Amino acid sequence: MTPETKARQQIDKKLEQAGWAIQDLKDLNLGAALGVAVREYPTDTGPADYVLFVNREAAGVIEAKRDEAGENLTVAENQTARYANATLKWRVQTTPLPFLFEATSQIIRFTDGRDPAPRSREIFHFFRPEQLSEWLSQPETFRRRLNTWMPALDTRNLRACQIDAVTGLEESLARNKPRALIHMATGAGKTFTAITAVYRLLKFGGAKRILFLVDTRNLGRQAHQEFMAYTPPDDARKFTELYNVQRLSGSTVDPAAKVCISTIQRMYSILSGEPIDESAEDVSLFDVQQTEKQAKVVRYNPAIPVETFDVIIIDECHRSIYNLWKQVLDYFDAFLIGLTATPDKRTFGFFNENIVAEYTYEQSVADGVNVGYDVYEIETEITRKGAELKAREWVDRRDRQTRKKRWAETEEDIVYTGKELDKSVVNPNQIRKVIETMKTAVETQIFPSRKETPKTLIFAKTDSHADDIIQIVREVYGQGNAFCKKVTYRAEEDPDSVLSSFRNDYNPRIAVTVDMIATGTDVKPLEILLFMRDVRSRGYYEQMKGRGVRSLGFDDLKRVSNSADSAKTRFVLIDAVSVEKSLKTESRPLEKKPGVPLKDLLLGVAMGSRDDDTVLSLGNRLIRLAKQLDEKALARIEKHAGGMSVGELGKALIMALDPDKIVETALANAEAQGITRSEATLTEEELQVARAQRVAAACAPFDKPELRDEIENARREREQIIDHVNLDQLTFAGFSEQAEAQAQKVIQTFADYIARHKDEIAALSFFYQQPYQRRALTFEMIEELHDALSRPPLMLTTERLWSAYARVGTNLVKGTDARRQLTDLIALVRFAIGLDDELKPFREQVDKRFQEWIFRHNARRTTAFTPEQTEWLRLMKDHIASSCCITREDFDYAEFANKGGLQKVWQLFGKDLDEVMKEMNEELVA
Repeated sequence: MTPETKARQQIDKKLEQAGWAIQDLKDLNLGAALGVAVREYPTDTGPADYVLFVNREAAGVIEAKRDEAGENLTVAENQTARYANATLKWRVQTTPLPFLFEATSQIIRFTDGRDPAPRSREIFHFFRPEQLSEWLSQPETFRRRLNTWMPALDTRNLRACQIDAVTGLEESLARNKPRALIHMATGAGKTFTAITAVYRLLKFGGAKRILFLVDTRNLGRQAHQEFMAYTPPDDARKFTELYNVQRLSGSTVDPAAKVCISTIQRMYSILSGEPIDESAEDVSLFDVQQTEKQAKVVRYNPAIPVETFDVIIIDECHRSIYNLWKQVLDYFDAFLIGLTATPDKRTFGFFNENIVAEYTYEQSVADGVNVGYDVYEIETEITRKGAELKAREWVDRRDRQTRKKRWAETEEDIVYTGKELDKSVVNPNQIRKVIETMKTAVETQIFPSRKETPKTLIFAKTDSHADDIIQIVREVYGQGNAFCKKVTYRAEEDPDSVLSSFRNDYNPRIAVTVDMIATGTDVKPLEILLFMRDVRSRGYYEQMKGRGVRSLGFDDLKRVSNSADSAKTRFVLIDAVSVEKSLKTESRPLEKKPGVPLKDLLLGVAMGSRDDDTVLSLGNRLIRLAKQLDEKALARIEKHAGGMSVGELGKALIMALDPDKIVETALANAEAQGITRSEATLTEEELQVARAQRVAAACAPFDKPELRDEIENARREREQIIDHVNLDQLTFAGFSEQAEAQAQKVIQTFADYIARHKDEIAALSFFYQQPYQRRALTFEMIEELHDALSRPPLMLTTERLWSAYARVGTNLVKGTDARRQLTDLIALVRFAIGLDDELKPFREQVDKRFQEWIFRHNARRTTAFTPEQTEWLRLMKDHIASSCCITREDFDYAEFANKGGLQKVWQLFGKDLDEVMKEMNEELVA
């Protein structure tokens, strides 16, 4: 058999899988099926290897080549085009055949001759005849529609960065670029932007179906909610009223669905034919180490052919589209669009450096889309150095999973480092010291004006660590269960309902997580992130920080944090483990390193990895583990494994790959079907089916997350030492050097702005012209100045300026009034231009000047102000403190009107009222 004949056998097989009837010319019967592929069909330039007929009409040609020609397959395009333009024998062909294929047994390339500037592309498998029939019925191809049909973008309800992203993407699609990357900062509305593009591709581009690919169920759920909430600018109906949106939870794509939302794990499972447990969709693939041999397992699935989707949008594409999982993207003949806030080098490489929109975090802060952040550091002695427990010290030992304690004596000196905290050793005092320091810092330095704890997210190392933190948080804050909750995939309470409450309700004020809301989850009211775990991946760390960056308006923030006195202007990252300073890697390595962790082997099997390497590695690990565990641990695993021991689980995996057993299973399968087979006559396909059958049965127990957790917990030392002996000491608490430098920059920006615009803004002119000109400083002037300062790109709100001055010169910043008011901008300006030596809240300055003024006034008069007059003067003073001045019209406000208003104050002061108000406006504000 020649190499080309072998290639044609595989081409025939692939055509049959796609639903084509294969015929030789002598057996021609175009009515046998919708799609018929005729071998060696004669043309006026020679016989074509295959001519494809759809509905009895010639539609395309296939040029078959031996595998060795694969590296030069594009050379065959001229030959294919020649047949497509040739005259077919017995046919009247007025136009060239539109569908052109070049194929070996390994590679298929396809060109649609009706595209603008037709260009070949590699496809995973042949298209079904139904697809070619559908394309033939359309006046223009999808790529031509993208090139000519897309109307101008309706920019209503879109930010500038979103307009740039949709426009840039559509320009890329119009140029037929197969991959495009949208880099948008967290909080800038990536999903909203993507849905806008999806709507236009469906309505105007005529896309058949679009896949929205995520890497955790949580992100899929969130994306589905955004699709349901989206209302296009040109239609009053919701997206889901216009188009069917399916969130994939099984193995079947709804033919009526125009958008399909799926995890990459589930789609991989469908295409590889290996079932997965739902829990495998809760873990980002970024966190799972893979092996090189866990590859090339995606197979053609006629139920989900390669043409199922026209476009694939990959959310958080920096994480999960490499190695094993890339096969999902290779399978479909679709444009690939990546969404990410934190791309790395391989992300840029994967998308061919075609960055259609780039909107960085720094730009988003400048535009007011996101907020900046400060870093507050907490360092304790034990966090940094660890501690030592002496021999013969009585301590608690706690079972990691059951948390059952026993009181025991240490047999030898135990020295532990900071890195071992919350793993082999738990020091409750260390956790308590961090939480107490955070509480004090928030109440006195970070958000001193707040009456309730700002919404806070704590990143813990493990679920056990999270439980310890929760108990201590509730104790330190003196609060009940509702105040602090765990939000992890393994929490007993429904994590989605807790997350919803954390986002929208008063409680919980503090949430503790390990990984569930570390990335991609929208919690806008978050104002504090406490890191109690280190993070080594730069991209993952940026994603975790992104939980705090989202801006929030005053009304929405006040709804969950009632004492908030402004919109969300920043968040504070409290670093208790030096996460800001630790060495970060760019990304996970592309290839496996020796020794894949046991937890990754377990999860790999649950996700459908059935290669020999993974199965054998896990089997051998379990057999070794069986010899290391005590009877209690073995019994716990056996209980979760349905009565199988650890050793039996491992042996079953190894025996599943035994060649003799595979042959026995294949023969038994044949016999069950009534087929007589001997070992020598078994086909390779029958052996592969038998292998897959045996491996699936051996791997089935590991679908249960409880079993995987029990094995992983047993592998580690089951007991933790609880160190109540060593008390921790705080060694440093304060804003980081980076925060200091940022504060200096804010102050300098403020000073430069004042100097540059002193002649343009009335409020600045008022101060610069003192004492040569005295005139009333109105609240409108201050509002004008505040508006100019707080707009992008300056973003210099009163609170941000005050915090910056407090950070760099605490000895100059005085006063007890922690609530910032708009009129505090007066104090800031006076201090910045040198009129005041100390920065005090404007209200305190007004109080002091009021005391001095009333003393002078009383001293000049024969009769001092009466107590009732003085009470009204204090009310007027308070109004000036918040509004800069007092006028007759102001007595209509409630604080005056409730006490008699202008009529009452006129009775008390008579014709002296106007002079008194004039004096107060000049003396208390100037």
